[in-house]
Order: sequence, then structure tokens, then C-alpha cells
Amino acid sequence: MRRESSHESRVTSHRAPRARGVTLVEMIVVIAITGIVAAAIAIFVRSPVEGYVDAARRAELTDIADTALRRITRDLRTALPNSIRTTTSGNVRYIEYLQTKGGGRYRADKDSGGAGFPLDVTAAISDFDVIGTMPALASGDSIVIYNLTADSAVPTGNAYAGDNREAYSSNTATTITLGAAKQFPFASPGKRFQVVQYPVTYSCDPLPLGTGQLRRYWGYSIAAVQPTPPAGGSNALLATNVSDCSFSYDPATGASGRTGVVALILQIEQSGEKVRLFQQVHVSNVP
Repeated sequence: MRRESSHESRVTSHRAPRARGVTLVEMIVVIAITGIVAAAIAIFVRSPVEGYVDAARRAELTDIADTALRRITRDLRTALPNSIRTTTSGNVRYIEYLQTKGGGRYRADKDSGGAGFPLDVTAAISDFDVIGTMPALASGDSIVIYNLTADSAVPTGNAYAGDNREAYSSNTATTITLGAAKQFPFASPGKRFQVVQYPVTYSCDPLPLGTGQLRRYWGYSIAAVQPTPPAGGSNALLATNVSDCSFSYDPATGASGRTGVVALILQIEQSGEKVRLFQQVHVSNVP
């Protein structure tokens, strides 16, 4: 009996200790330490992350504004000379021009054999010859000779008023036929004509009073008085979140008034970030 008890005692003393679980206190300590470490890391990481997000937002706003201004700049360089005009209606700013697609030189006199169709401003003509390459022409285009102004108060030499503009009808390799017989008021000193496609308007309605949208309108009817906004045609949205904008035009900044300057300001604002861009566009005023 004593031997058996001694043996059992020895066996019991060599058994492995039981595994212990994680106590609630230990779990609370680990959670508290983890929270302290996470908070410390967040303090150092927060500023760089916020800086990256802000920089990305500013870059996006800059790209939107720059793309819109580049589009307006590219369009204005195709404007018919002396056709740019600006106005403001309520909160909305407008800039309009007549878009050209080409041009050329016209015959001013008959050739040595008495042949040809010259453009004579002393009488109504329905055909005239082109000297050089014939420009691309399509239905809906107009022919303009010597445009001098876009002011609706001055109806002479004004393509918006229509006294120096006539619809294109057809053409051969050398001759353009007009939609109706037309007597143009002035001859071009350079014997030039321009081909006009349609009018184009950019409208800007800045926040907080407006919609914050910058839109482009095109393909509507030409009107003597600048439309605000244009009716008909097509339109497209160029930018949103516009908080400020400005269109101004100086028609005679060159030594002889042959070059105009358009000043454009566009400001876009979003989530506390604000981007303001300024651009100048030089346009030819040589008719």
C-alpha cells in the first residue's frame, strides 16, 4: 500500500502544468496600449495624408479650370475679326464671337481678257471668283467681307447686323455663288473674305448666387443684339463649382488697333479649396 502511494505521488509530480487563459485585465491592458500606439501613429500620419488629399484636390481643380480656359482660348483664335463682344445679364457673364472656318482672296477686277466674276461693292453681285485655293464650304456657311464692328448700335460693316454677310449657296473650283444677290458696303483693302460657320457664346453663372456652371453655346441664329442666353442650337457644360469669372475685351491694344486682347478669369472652389486662373488671348482684328 505504501509503495503504491509513493509511486502515485511520483507520477503526479511529473505531470505538465495546466495551460492558463488570457485574463480580462490583460485584454484591457493590450487594448489600451494598442489605442495609445494607434493614436500616436495617427498624429504623425494625419498631416501628410491631409496634405496629399488637398494637393490632389487642388491639382484636379486646376486641371478643370485650365482645360476650360484653353478651350475658350482656342475658340477665340478662330473668331471673325471684330466680332467679339461681351455683356453681363444679372449674375451671368457672356462672351460671344462668330466662328470662322477659313477664308481667301476675291477677284476685284476682271482679267485682261474681260472675263471673270469680280466682287464689286458698287452693285449687287451673286457670284465672285476666288484667287488661290478655294476654302472648304458647306451648307449653312456665310461669306463676310470686311467686318469692322460687333456693336449693335453700328449697323454698317457689322456681320451680326448682316449688311456685310450673305449665305453661301454653292461653288465651283474657282467661283462662289451666294444665296442671294448682295451689295457689300465696303471693299476689303486686302481683298479678303471670311467664311463664318456660326456664332459661339460662353456663359458663366458663378456661385453663390448662380448655378456655378460654365457653358458653351453654338449653332444658334446670328442676332444683331447679343443674346443672353442664346436660344436654339446646342450647348455643353465645361465646368462646375465656378465661384467667380470675368470676360473682358479690349479691341484696340496694338499700335494701329489691329490686335485685340481678351482677358479671362476663372475661379473654381470645392471643399474649401480654391483655384483662380487668369489668361489673356490675343486675337487678330485685321478684316
